[in-house]
Amino acid sequence: MDTGKLDKNMSNNISNKKSAKCVEEPRIGVFVCDCGSNIAGHLDCPDVAEFAKSLPNVVYSKENLYTCSEAGIVEIKKAITEQKLNRVLVASCSPRTHHPLFASSCAEAGLNPYLFEMVNIRDQCSWVHMGNRENATQKAKDLIRMGVAKAAGLEPQQEIESSLIRKILVIGGGIAGLSAAQALSDMGLEIVLAEKTNHLGGLLQQVHALDTGGTAKERLDKIINDVTQRSNVRCVTKASVTETSGYIGNFDVKIETPDTTLTEKVGAIVVATGAVPLIPEGIFGYEKAKKNSSVVTLMELEQKLKKAAIEGETDLVKSGSEKSDSVKPNSVKSALNAKRVVFIQCAGARNDSREYCSRICCMIAVKNAMLIKEKYPLTDVRVLYRDMQMYGTQKEQMLWDARGKGVRFDVYDPKNPPQVTEGRVEFFQTLTGKTTQLDADLVVLSTPLIPRSSAGQLANLLRVPTDQNGFFLEAHAKLRPLDFAADGIFVAGSGRYPATATESRTQGIGVASRVAAILFKDKLIKSAIVAKINPDSCVGCMACLSMCPYEAITFNPELRVCEINEVLCKGCGNCAATCPSHSALLAGYKPEQLLAQIGAA
Repeated sequence: MDTGKLDKNMSNNISNKKSAKCVEEPRIGVFVCDCGSNIAGHLDCPDVAEFAKSLPNVVYSKENLYTCSEAGIVEIKKAITEQKLNRVLVASCSPRTHHPLFASSCAEAGLNPYLFEMVNIRDQCSWVHMGNRENATQKAKDLIRMGVAKAAGLEPQQEIESSLIRKILVIGGGIAGLSAAQALSDMGLEIVLAEKTNHLGGLLQQVHALDTGGTAKERLDKIINDVTQRSNVRCVTKASVTETSGYIGNFDVKIETPDTTLTEKVGAIVVATGAVPLIPEGIFGYEKAKKNSSVVTLMELEQKLKKAAIEGETDLVKSGSEKSDSVKPNSVKSALNAKRVVFIQCAGARNDSREYCSRICCMIAVKNAMLIKEKYPLTDVRVLYRDMQMYGTQKEQMLWDARGKGVRFDVYDPKNPPQVTEGRVEFFQTLTGKTTQLDADLVVLSTPLIPRSSAGQLANLLRVPTDQNGFFLEAHAKLRPLDFAADGIFVAGSGRYPATATESRTQGIGVASRVAAILFKDKLIKSAIVAKINPDSCVGCMACLSMCPYEAITFNPELRVCEINEVLCKGCGNCAATCPSHSALLAGYKPEQLLAQIGAA
């Protein structure tokens, strides 16, 4: 390590502190929000606002009922102009939801948005100290004192600009990927759609009827034909994404097929890889290798129903077991050639191995139970369940309609699950306290959707997270449900979490709007809260390289210093915390600013 550079860095830091004193005298305005009763109901907001007036550099303090309201925003803009404020602090709710609103409002009033600071006195104060008004009020004062101390040291920043490419890579050719490609194509953008298998359509290709009416094939064929005929959509099947690099607006990707390798430059990436049904080997007597078994999965039932519909076996079952004369002798045993069909829910889900609920299994089982009952009224259809997940008014109505058509629903205890033997199901009814035995010609297991085996590999390639179950993890379930934390990469469909065809299509269209919001800009503008490395003091130890989770730092062998790609940097501050020579600093979080907060505390 170059000790000469370390000495030089220390002298630079001293000179930087001296020059900081030459910056204009801070004039800070503090706005304390009541947030209705969320904050004011648990602490004394007028007292907090009055206290703020006594803090150093505070020239204006105001209490608002709702600072985020139009009236509250006007108050901030008016104070910036009339009170000549050059720093603004808002003490209210979560910065994660409201910081952009207040910062942009300051910018509209002519103040650099990076001279805005926010203090969370709702989540971190009033909500965690309910019933302790005096202490909550004191803590709010402490938080504001610290915020004011940091605000005094804030510096104006210049937002970062970069170019972008108006082309999108969509990974996955299921209903979500096709819908995203279709919507993006309508906007005049260029799309490369990469599908791993040799056909488009994904899991929906195996489904028979949709709960919204019509068949899956009819819906898919219409979308596939439309997408494949578009000149600005390039569909590549048997394709795998093998390499990615770059950043939002400028990604480099490599796609390999059995015949060739494609290299593309794209501005955004959409992940719509879908999910696959669990094969419940050994669960409730299921054996995949066993032919003509009376135990099948929900997806295998879908395929049987689809096959029966294609071959025209609409009258295969009449009075329970009576066969139609039109049935061929060598015809496969139909799923519907049964006196009794028993569905068992949560087969392989909501247990120690898979704790999650797959959401869509119940409604698919109810849909198929109704379909069987409608065509073959004399067939006894039973559904054994733990609790039914029929969310939404339409799905709830489906459940009531199924009961009205004669489908029977019985609750079973997961601690005492049903026992399935060849041709028989035995289960304990929790409501009656009795054990019931049913002769069953067909047992249908409602198994969950699980992530594809390649999901983890793709996540590592794109540097995006997965959850504890292996599904892709969005940036925020409510605020950014279709975005990854990595900018410019989006997610839709069952790869994110099990979803119906309607939900997957909606998510695909939603992703298209998120992508368009980026790619239709003249240039890309991102936050200036990024790290910077001083080349004069950097000793090239490369400690920061391994600490950066976004691979935004590289080593320049000619200058023997580390350098940061500001577009890739997300401002996590790992490098600044690691750098032994204090050459890496995070804008808006310099040591003197943080030390000022600590000193105030």
